[in-house]
Amino acid sequence: MRIVTATAVALALTLGAAPAATARQPATDGIWRTDGYGTVLSIRNGTLQEYQTTAVSCLAGASARRTGPDAYTRSDGTVLTVRTRGERDSGSVRADGDVGERNLRRIAELPAACRGQAPRDSAAAFDVFWQSFEENYPFFAAKGVDWHAVRDRYRPRVHADTPPDELFAVFSEMVEPLHDAHVAVQDGDRIFARGRPGTVQPDGGLDARVKEFVVGRDLKDARNLRDFANGRITYADLPGGQGYLRISGFTGYAAPGAPYSAQLAELDRALDTALGRDGGRQPKGLVIDLRINGGGSDALALHLAGRLTDSPYLAYSKRARNDPADATRHTRPQPVYVTPARGPRYTGPVAVLTGGSTVSAGETFTQALMDRPGRTVRIGQPTQGVFSDFMVRALPNGMAAWMPNEEYLTRSGTTFDGTGVAPHLTEPVFTDEEFAAGRDSAFDRAVDVLRERTAR
Repeated sequence: MRIVTATAVALALTLGAAPAATARQPATDGIWRTDGYGTVLSIRNGTLQEYQTTAVSCLAGASARRTGPDAYTRSDGTVLTVRTRGERDSGSVRADGDVGERNLRRIAELPAACRGQAPRDSAAAFDVFWQSFEENYPFFAAKGVDWHAVRDRYRPRVHADTPPDELFAVFSEMVEPLHDAHVAVQDGDRIFARGRPGTVQPDGGLDARVKEFVVGRDLKDARNLRDFANGRITYADLPGGQGYLRISGFTGYAAPGAPYSAQLAELDRALDTALGRDGGRQPKGLVIDLRINGGGSDALALHLAGRLTDSPYLAYSKRARNDPADATRHTRPQPVYVTPARGPRYTGPVAVLTGGSTVSAGETFTQALMDRPGRTVRIGQPTQGVFSDFMVRALPNGMAAWMPNEEYLTRSGTTFDGTGVAPHLTEPVFTDEEFAAGRDSAFDRAVDVLRERTAR
């Protein structure tokens, strides 16, 4: 589940290897290493513990308690499903709402670094910070950043007693050249992150401004204008019989802490109205506006895609870095499919509006529509260019580093990290000139394109 949890798998347990499984003991009890993701799981006595590992560190993560035959539930309500395969020395873990799973391999015992007390000073935090990126970040070559040179430049500036403010500034300077919106440095409520140059990161203020503009300009003559999912989704019937669906994110649909099922129910409520309103009448064409979309759950995005097809097809394949010493080595690509979802489905022409503020799950949804049966056209500007789930890594001094470690591949093996998904038809998106002139060129182009396509 991407949502800034990016899915850090949960945990907490007694150190040491679990004894061999018995009739009373779950087959998953024991010590497991994930394929990629730099993670070790320890499961025993009904508790699952995550350890975040690098060549120089091992730090305990969150914990989960056993709540079912294969289920472990974190304190935030996320359910983890852990299963064995074959001879029970391999297995998988999947978080509720994830679109893929992580492969597990049983190991004899916890790494030695997990059984001792790690130093917690600023120098140790620097080493873990640098090593975490070194072992997991896939895009140094594509970004033109020599990460070893970065260490040589900044390591002499850090010592055991470097104040937190100075260390935060050092970490921020180290990652700024990546211009990766899925890279961040966190120290309490303070976060440093930078997106692709020339783009604006979506936030509540921008979303509110754009929504007011769209409602007042694009939807002034629309009917059945309604908000859903805590205002994250807006639907309206346009004058020409087309539908307009604005999605500002794939998260926050239900109360804070609500399970994935509650988020999904809110999405379905919106889509039932949009795609099956008035006794089954559907729009002639559908505009899906993702221009301000802060991302969230890939699973919710795939579910929406599943309401736009009657035929299953490949959305993308996911792979992660899995060799700390070789950035070109990855896990086996895991195919992720769009499958027709229950409820009213719409299979007619779709115009997707995107821009630089289309981020993360907004981008994976855009990618998932590339091979959609039927007619789908992208209009606007390239998306931000960040697709991977977040890997959130704790640092010994209490700070945290966020980074991507995955690639989302098309059928031909292409990725869009860094560049974003390009539109078929280029139009300006919420520029100062557009606002000043009261124009929305991308929206107008979408309406015209759909009108032409539905008239054929």
